[in-house]
Amino acid sequence: MLPIFISGIGTGVGKTLVSAILTEALQADYWKPIQAGYRDGTDSSEVTDLISNPSTIIHSEVYKLKLPASPHFAARKENVDIDLKKIITTFENLQVSNDFLIIEGAGGLMVPLNAKEFIVDLITSLQTPVILVSRNYLGSINHSLMSAAICKQRTIPVTGWIFNDQSNGYEEEIANWSGYPVLASIPKFTTINKQVIKEYAHKLRPGLLNNIGH
Repeated sequence: MLPIFISGIGTGVGKTLVSAILTEALQADYWKPIQAGYRDGTDSSEVTDLISNPSTIIHSEVYKLKLPASPHFAARKENVDIDLKKIITTFENLQVSNDFLIIEGAGGLMVPLNAKEFIVDLITSLQTPVILVSRNYLGSINHSLMSAAICKQRTIPVTGWIFNDQSNGYEEEIANWSGYPVLASIPKFTTINKQVIKEYAHKLRPGLLNNIGH
């Protein structure tokens, strides 16, 4: 089983959409260890609604927090202490029968989990390769390259970039500046449903398997 951590350059860049596509393309299991905010449903339920293959298992969250905020803040409001060791233990005990496990993070790399630890600490503790998700907006180049710099600083293996809803052609420049390849560039979908995800996942599968090394 190969775990792959999906991290964004920030919040709202399309990590869950990308996670659904990757889960479908690789017929992987899916796990969102920390969910902050679920008034309109969880990311796990969204992925469940978007995938079609029968082999994927959606694993339960370790922490499920009501407030749509930074995990450390949402946890504080609910008198919860996010314990990295608890997440790691859950990870080690996951029953994954598929070849891949897609792990979706919360926000970006420097999102705090508690007073001392961040998403990047979770990634290094799990020892998983990362796929970085970027989306075009004013400032996204800076956020993308800072995310890449943090991965290099922490010697985190990065499989590559997936660019979501791109329109200004920044992909190749960000890839060249960061040194990480472009795995996919996802267009702006007018409709997002099971069929769209299935078709796009099928299109990406050969390239993903080639880049991931399976």
